[in-house]
Amino acid sequence: MSLTEQHITAVMRQVASQDVVELHHPYAKAQTVGSLAYIAEAYGFRYADARVEGEQKTMHVYLVREHDEGALRRAAANAAAFPQAGAGGAVPGMRQGTLTPLPEAQAEVDVLMALIRYDAFGSAVDRRKFIAMSWSFPLVFLLLAVLTGQYAVLVPLAALPPVVLLGALRINTAKRAKTAERLTAAGCVPVQDQQGRERYVRPVPHES
Repeated sequence: MSLTEQHITAVMRQVASQDVVELHHPYAKAQTVGSLAYIAEAYGFRYADARVEGEQKTMHVYLVREHDEGALRRAAANAAAFPQAGAGGAVPGMRQGTLTPLPEAQAEVDVLMALIRYDAFGSAVDRRKFIAMSWSFPLVFLLLAVLTGQYAVLVPLAALPPVVLLGALRINTAKRAKTAERLTAAGCVPVQDQQGRERYVRPVPHES
């Protein structure tokens, strides 16, 4: 069984038995996770959240089962149209045997990928903690310089952390801004969740 088939089978097992689907892939491409989320949504689920967790910074994507008539109808239609999904057969929206979206599914997969990136990398970066780290490291180096007298070595090192960390924060902020533009263009609406995180809510998912 190929890795793609393993991913699809794992999702279909969750779809069949759980009300919450969890995708967790430490090294998977965003395209892979977005495609798997699309497949789950085809069976009556809806994207809920994404976070980067653990020491290995593993991405976790969550989808929850919907119980409205539209979701139930969508799930039943796809179950009938793709009877071998998860057993080596075709799945909704993807080219046979792959997680490459068909043209009619690509736009929705792109939106899912953008939502996942925005939520996951937003949860991974605590701006205040990042800024605090960028200035705490220099203080440590300066203290060591005073204690050891190694100013020529430690003072230049003290200047590096703020440059590197604040630069990384600036890059992350720019990427999130571009992703936010894509989500807005796709009709998504900015909201703030119960934890105070800025997120986006998109229109009703695909009906295929």
